[in-house]
Amino acid sequence: MIRVGLHGLNGHQIHPALVAHPNAKLVAIADISREKLAPSQAADVSLRVHASFDALIADPDIDFISLCSPRRADQAALAIRALRAGKHVLAEKPCALTEADLDAIIAAARETGRVFHEMAGTGFSQPYFALREVVRSGVLGEIVQVISEKSYPYADWRPQDEALDGGLILQNAVHALRFVEHVAGTQIASVLAAETTLGNPVAGGGLRMASALLLTLRNGGLASITANYLNQSGTGVWGNESLKILGSRGFVESAAGGKHTRLVVGDRDFGPLDTSSPGINWLDTIFSDIEGRGKLPLTLEEELSPTRWALRAKAGLAR
Repeated sequence: MIRVGLHGLNGHQIHPALVAHPNAKLVAIADISREKLAPSQAADVSLRVHASFDALIADPDIDFISLCSPRRADQAALAIRALRAGKHVLAEKPCALTEADLDAIIAAARETGRVFHEMAGTGFSQPYFALREVVRSGVLGEIVQVISEKSYPYADWRPQDEALDGGLILQNAVHALRFVEHVAGTQIASVLAAETTLGNPVAGGGLRMASALLLTLRNGGLASITANYLNQSGTGVWGNESLKILGSRGFVESAAGGKHTRLVVGDRDFGPLDTSSPGINWLDTIFSDIEGRGKLPLTLEEELSPTRWALRAKAGLAR
């Protein structure tokens, strides 16, 4: 049984998945109030509430730390400290705000022999897992172009300070970068990015409302990404995202936040994909890896490559 400690709720913390989990148990928290947990977790008298992150990683009865830290700018340093304290670590994206910090996390994981992962399962849940399987079958031929939009709604709780969540490219567009590499199976060779605060209702605020990324791929292909906080409630989906993967013999696509899929090869329209299989549960597979029961479908470098390219896109804007 993997004993899990949680730090922070600034993102998609994993406590809902730990309720009655067969292989993992929530044993401690820091920077989280009990009231934010599931009722059974909040009522667990054995749950330890630590006063600080230092106390959390010093707890000898914790094997695994999940980070959704209050400030994303602090998270790389916290991840490294947790690894060096002998804990396996899972981090909300972006796990780092600079490429140097990303490299430092990878180095710390190697040096300590502990497992590190980002919450990077985007391409392995449905319908994207089904699109990935189509690409892997070879039916599309050579992948020439990938087009994606990742659109969320604006809300007044979105931070104007990118140090809190990483900002639009690092916490939103990174999903689409995963589509390019993890779903379309194409490695990125270069990136150019632009972003704007136009449409931000907070005068002088730092929240970027829209971004555009142009990518070249190592196979000679191209990809384009738009990410924004311009989705409207009338769409009926929180994430109004789309993905189209175009090959030399056909294309596959998903639209309206995954509600609609389609495969066309040559003169045949195969219609919607079969998305009934569960895909790959990222967290469960990480637990399996730790316990020696299974392996993730990507190396750590492959997993973190989209984050690396998001960091490079952001760094290019700063020059």
